[in-house]
Amino acid sequence: EHIEPLDMVIPDQMIDMTKQRVSTFFGEGAVAHVSMADPLCPALADILERAYDKADIFEGACHSQATYVCIEGPQFSTRAESQWYRQMQAGIIGMTNMPEAKLAREASIAYATLALVTDFDCWHPTEEAVSADYAIKNLMKNAENAQKVIKEAVALIAAELPDSIAHNALAQALVTPVNVMDEQTKTRLAALLY
Repeated sequence: EHIEPLDMVIPDQMIDMTKQRVSTFFGEGAVAHVSMADPLCPALADILERAYDKADIFEGACHSQATYVCIEGPQFSTRAESQWYRQMQAGIIGMTNMPEAKLAREASIAYATLALVTDFDCWHPTEEAVSADYAIKNLMKNAENAQKVIKEAVALIAAELPDSIAHNALAQALVTPVNVMDEQTKTRLAALLY
């Protein structure tokens, strides 16, 4: 309840409720098991938090250390699902970030999220259930502030070039040695392996 429409959230955990999205570059000749214990890069999340502070946003608040639950969509949640996500201690619900977080980790790319809060979904007893019009209206309000944060974040990244837990994730996760992969698999995965 403390995370309100027009707030921003920099989550540190994710719950993936998606079922129909391809969530790996591997399989078909190569096996890798990257750690998703900490699915978002703490160094990049820290930069986003500092960028928010530098951006002088006067509307809403910024929250960190929240759990993001990613649902399949395109439909919004049922009331029962929305209550269930709250029982799972999810702070925010969205339809993006998965499989992106998993794919970024497999590609050894630092990944963090600046989530723009648009609504209370449908769990709140005194707020109206989310609708596309309501969510988009608040998203447009938040987008201008998000651009300010991203501008500051890009400057911080350029100045600091932070090291990420993601940068060596694949090196610790690759089960199939490259020298036993067939040529087609090596070609398909070349951008990740070399």
